[in-house]
Amino acid sequence: MKRLNIFVDETGDFGFSENSSELYGISFTFHDHKDNISMQINDLNDRLNKIGYDDMIHMANLVAKRNEYGYFKPEKRKNIFNCIYQFSRKIPIKFKTMMIDKRFLNNKTQLKNKLKYEINKMINDNKEYFNKFDKIVIYYDNGQIDLGKILDSCFKIFNSYIHRIDFDHKEKRLFQVSDMLTYIDKCDYKYKNKIKFKKNEEYFFKYDAIKRIIRDLNNKRF
Repeated sequence: MKRLNIFVDETGDFGFSENSSELYGISFTFHDHKDNISMQINDLNDRLNKIGYDDMIHMANLVAKRNEYGYFKPEKRKNIFNCIYQFSRKIPIKFKTMMIDKRFLNNKTQLKNKLKYEINKMINDNKEYFNKFDKIVIYYDNGQIDLGKILDSCFKIFNSYIHRIDFDHKEKRLFQVSDMLTYIDKCDYKYKNKIKFKKNEEYFFKYDAIKRIIRDLNNKRF
């Protein structure tokens, strides 16, 4: 049975208040289940263990030095990022990021409609690819219920579609790849559209580094 695993993560929120995000982004990481990546995952875990970290990687907290990363020195946090970045380069995946600028929308309904349009367009533009698989499994933890409902409404056209909400975030390193991609592509969009960076973003990433990362991963874009 041919199986496609899709790992989804988001950045931003559905709000339109003063404190809401300016951008809403989603990243999809596509992995053909027949492509064994256990060796690369073991290598990633070994590299993280040498750094002294073996938990899941959460980019927003890593960059902002929040929660479990609160006492980590900058070098250690950057080494953790480099582990997931290099892992992404080595593995046989495809990915797609959608970044929606909420400044050009008025409310949550418009944002939801825009997301549905973009996801449906991705599916329709790549129907031949999706139809190769007997089973399509999306891993999204419904961190935002609205996005979970949108994914279900778009992918339900595939009879073999399964949405997995409960899974081990630490074990599913490809979920963390999507998390990284949303962050990198958000920073790229901010730079190109002259949106102000947060102080921790400016400190953690120089734009030359972001451009290099994007260039290195471009051959995997869906």
